[in-house]
Amino acid sequence: MGRPLTPMLAAPVDEVPEGPDITHEPKWDGWRAIAFRGDDGVYLQSRAGRNLTTYFPDVTRAIRSLPTGVVLDGELIVWERGRLNFAQLQRRVTAGRGLLRVARECPAHYVLFDLLADGGEVILDLPLSQRRARLERLLVDAPPQLALTPQTTDMRQVSDWLLHWTVATGIEGVVSKRLGGRYEPGRRGWWKYRTQITTEAIVGGVTGNLRGPDTLLLGRYDRRGRLRYTGRTHPLGADQRAELGGMLSPLRPLQRRGGTVVHPWPQPLPASWSGQLDRPEPLPYVQVEPAVVVEIEADVAFEHQRWRHRVRYIRTRPDVSTYDVPLLLGEEEGYFGEP
Repeated sequence: MGRPLTPMLAAPVDEVPEGPDITHEPKWDGWRAIAFRGDDGVYLQSRAGRNLTTYFPDVTRAIRSLPTGVVLDGELIVWERGRLNFAQLQRRVTAGRGLLRVARECPAHYVLFDLLADGGEVILDLPLSQRRARLERLLVDAPPQLALTPQTTDMRQVSDWLLHWTVATGIEGVVSKRLGGRYEPGRRGWWKYRTQITTEAIVGGVTGNLRGPDTLLLGRYDRRGRLRYTGRTHPLGADQRAELGGMLSPLRPLQRRGGTVVHPWPQPLPASWSGQLDRPEPLPYVQVEPAVVVEIEADVAFEHQRWRHRVRYIRTRPDVSTYDVPLLLGEEEGYFGEP
């Protein structure tokens, strides 16, 4: 099997599909990776086809214990303090000479959900149920860094994952697959349902202009009373821009001993705050008085105490004080909001 290999993908859905031939797995918050166990060692490929091998010596060491001719599909994750930590994955790329120390302090795991080749035999055309059975046998005596993802056809189990695992551990949702389905590289033949939560945040800035903002830049206070950046909304609709444009105010600096109190976020917003592996350019924005609370819908994926994906604006909350908004992500029990 040649590389790079485009992995099979999942299409987003608004509810978890059901049926006698459908099985479900947790959607892990990590990096998708295909592993090739060849005669000359191990090669780890990202979803985009990049070589991740050198960043995960702990995982490649574990894969070397498997027979040659094996090709695996799964998710690279780091588990820290009872929760998935996506930021620790990105540390692998930037650690440089400290990589081995990072790997020792925060070891990674490879959560496996598919087997694409077994002993040199390409098995893409076998049904998922048979590929899963072979994968289970392959991992019987595997090192603990190689974990088999849970799988179930029981919707009660799925509900438990969505209600408890997502908020508590950072599982993003559920991936659903047909038990009789073949593996089709590049095709969105699976389904993914992301858990969404409704919560509040404070508007600290906008892109576009103050009277018709394109997107909102959101924040929350930490325990020291500092307003910290936590994420950005999807583009706003025309009615939403008009509604918010009448409520937002320019920043009002306060004169204090030693100078002027300025906005708590830098201008422009640093590119690294986006949380993406391929960092965009720094983001110029309009700073606003942090006095407007908005209700948003977000998923449970976050890093560096920020939502990693853009959130959806729902409405303003004039009835909620900025000091009643939950604290910075991770600093208050129940900080994710309500599923």
